[in-house]
Amino acid sequence: MADILGDMRKTHHCNQLGAEDAGSEVVLMGWVQRRRDHGGVIFVDLRDREGLTQVVFNPDNDAQVHAKAHALRSEYVIGVRGRVTPRPEGMVNPNLATGAIEVMVSDLRIFNPAETPPFMIEETVEVNESLRLKHRHLDLRRPRLQKNIILRHKAGAAVREYLNGNGFLDIETPFLTRSTPEGARDYLVPSRVNPGQFYALPQSPQLFKQLLMVSGFERYYQIVRCFRDEDLRADRQPEFTQIDMEMSFIGEEDIMSLSEGLIAYVFQEVLGQAIPLPLPRLTYTEAMDRYGLDKPDTRFGMELKEVSDIVKDSGFKVFADVVKKGGIVKALNAKGCIDFSRKEIDDLTQYVAVYKAKGLAWIKVREDGWQSPIAKFFTDDEKARLAERIDMAPGDLIFFMADQPKIANEALGQLRNHLGEKLKLIAPGTFSFTWVTHFPMFEWDDTEKRHEALHHPFTAPLEADYDLLETQPTAVRSRAYDLVLNGFEIGGGSIRIHDMALQSRVFKILGMNKETYEGKFGFLLDALQSGAPPHGGLAFGFDRLVMLMCGESSIRDVIAFPKTQKAACLLTGAPSEAATVQLDELSLRIKATAKV
Repeated sequence: MADILGDMRKTHHCNQLGAEDAGSEVVLMGWVQRRRDHGGVIFVDLRDREGLTQVVFNPDNDAQVHAKAHALRSEYVIGVRGRVTPRPEGMVNPNLATGAIEVMVSDLRIFNPAETPPFMIEETVEVNESLRLKHRHLDLRRPRLQKNIILRHKAGAAVREYLNGNGFLDIETPFLTRSTPEGARDYLVPSRVNPGQFYALPQSPQLFKQLLMVSGFERYYQIVRCFRDEDLRADRQPEFTQIDMEMSFIGEEDIMSLSEGLIAYVFQEVLGQAIPLPLPRLTYTEAMDRYGLDKPDTRFGMELKEVSDIVKDSGFKVFADVVKKGGIVKALNAKGCIDFSRKEIDDLTQYVAVYKAKGLAWIKVREDGWQSPIAKFFTDDEKARLAERIDMAPGDLIFFMADQPKIANEALGQLRNHLGEKLKLIAPGTFSFTWVTHFPMFEWDDTEKRHEALHHPFTAPLEADYDLLETQPTAVRSRAYDLVLNGFEIGGGSIRIHDMALQSRVFKILGMNKETYEGKFGFLLDALQSGAPPHGGLAFGFDRLVMLMCGESSIRDVIAFPKTQKAACLLTGAPSEAATVQLDELSLRIKATAKV
């Protein structure tokens, strides 16, 4: 069988050659980035995944090869043999790793021509994302995306190396499993051999990794694909990747210490960046008090201050009434922002409205006093206390949010993040980690009129709060912990419940009777009664972690073949209709719906 390469075999990649290689005969292969004809001499920038090398076709060197090079166009796939020569004086490109040399070509193989691409394979070209995703195979040729995917590979390799070296076993768990509707919506898979029954794609390997602990494996991990049928955004996909870990005979400190070591190892190996350990910690209550969010961006200050106690009896009825109804009033000091226009303030009011805020009060602090529609409602004593609490100084712009705690915290916390970006308070390339611990165990669902698990129903409560389980469920703190990086939750986990009696108490608080929880989780409950060790774990969102390491703002730019926000693959056309014969085999009938 003929070999299209013949006697031509690649000797170097296109980001490898330098002045020290002058005189060497080399073979390079890749894609034509661009072709330039300068007075009969043809220059081609040859590209592979590593970089660029300039190759030269000179008629004085080989007229036949030069004539063949006239056919070359962008994205042709070629191989060249030639001699490395220093670039002429004044022609060195210091911005290119191979900029000191060029390759004088003596042999050219055109492996494949290419049609004109729908967009240039250049970093500086602005391309609509839908067009990029439709032609993802071309989009992935761009150096930035190739670097992202290569970094992702290196990060995954570093994770495996660290965990393998710390006694973990890489164990696969099933993709076709049982639906346990606790959390996001499952993707269902119909069973042909069991008509009318369905598998579910796992939202995480949660139950299986707990079963592995019961089975005695002690330390398990996977870099595993997970699936959630939920509305998407820039940092979510219907299928995503987790670094999933579970350990036996451990506590929170063990898991957090090992996880910190993993992160530090990955950042050092992949980015060459040292992460100081131990990482800072905040309780959930501290995070909400200071930042308004349970995933705080700690790269900048501008912390929130609660002032409910100062304004609860003030003449400003809006504030006083909110506090009387159990709400809170919080303030944010935008230092030096007194020159914000009324339009800018109105725009920020619209911004917080997205988070259900009903308004945004403000005060401009001038040398001669406060400028604000609400200034007249406060006594001199209240003004003095507010000024001290909020650290007011001339030139500052103070924002106030008054509402129920959940709304006030989220709206003002999101405003803080927005202003951090707008005011350029965040140094580029900064990585700021913090743990958030002691999350509430339960939250009240006012629609369903029942308690829900804030994380999942297998999270253990703090032992000190056991007595509150039945009497004050929302006051119970959990043994859950999240790792936050630059305002993104990159990992979360908990110590699990390993005692059947405690697990039953938690199920009852969640409104499940014995028949219900045994029907949903019977196999896990059976395992807990067969000798379950104390255990816990953590899962990192691998896509999100890599996104932040790459300095990207969307996980779609670190996933080779991502879906759109409507969960569609524009490259392959998925999802698509199934043939009638396939539906018949699955005993399925499609209900007619209006086309969207």
